[in-house]
Amino acid sequence: MSGQADRIRPDMTLLDILAKHRETEAVFRARDDQAGECILCNALFETVAEAAARYGLDLDELLRDLRRATE
Repeated sequence: MSGQADRIRPDMTLLDILAKHRETEAVFRARDDQAGECILCNALFETVAEAAARYGLDLDELLRDLRRATE
């Protein structure tokens, strides 16, 4: 289980999250259809908050799913 220091935050880039938590890739891939493109291909250097806003994703839901993937 991740500690508070490793907690996924909205200001983290997708790249930072993937580098620390490879298992989160599936969470992003599951949202590619909703985004209309590969999120990791096109928003890798954006923060989670930026990517959520860009693609119309629910930020709280995305953060919850990313955190669950790391448990």
